[in-house]
Amino acid sequence: MKQEQIKRLLPDVFQRAANPGTPLLAILGVMQALHDPPESILACLDVIFDPRRAPDSFVPYLAGWVDLGVLLEDIRGGSSPAAVSLSTGLGRLRELTASAARLSEWRGTRKGLQLFLQIATGANDFQVDEQVTGPDGRPRPFHIKVKAPETLVHHRSLIEKIIELEKPAYVTYELEF
Repeated sequence: MKQEQIKRLLPDVFQRAANPGTPLLAILGVMQALHDPPESILACLDVIFDPRRAPDSFVPYLAGWVDLGVLLEDIRGGSSPAAVSLSTGLGRLRELTASAARLSEWRGTRKGLQLFLQIATGANDFQVDEQVTGPDGRPRPFHIKVKAPETLVHHRSLIEKIIELEKPAYVTYELEF
């Protein structure tokens, strides 16, 4: 809020007293300076809440809003918010957060699990087999096998968290690279 705008909010007697060189005008200048930081934030509020454009340190917070906090880990050994991210990187976390609404539509389905894994890792080679046979050759009910690309073996923990999060509670799974 600019000095003139603040001055117009004052009673008439104060408006008349706010002349150049007076303490009241100096106070109005301080008030303007105090308003500048929050106004600059409000001017670009859409950037802050867009996971693709938000500041790096704010993305994990946005991820928590859409229930992705369980996937985050302290990857840099620090206590700052910037030290918390996805093992596949901040860019993947941004995409997951932006896709959260679409992913929730498919939760509990093979398509949803594959889509979640693809967005989280950037790899498209995931296979989910719902017709797994046991050692006796008979189908194993309520069991899936997830085949992940060999290149993602160092992201095993993340992939397992995603499978646990996205599969129905009664389903068991095995992960194969």
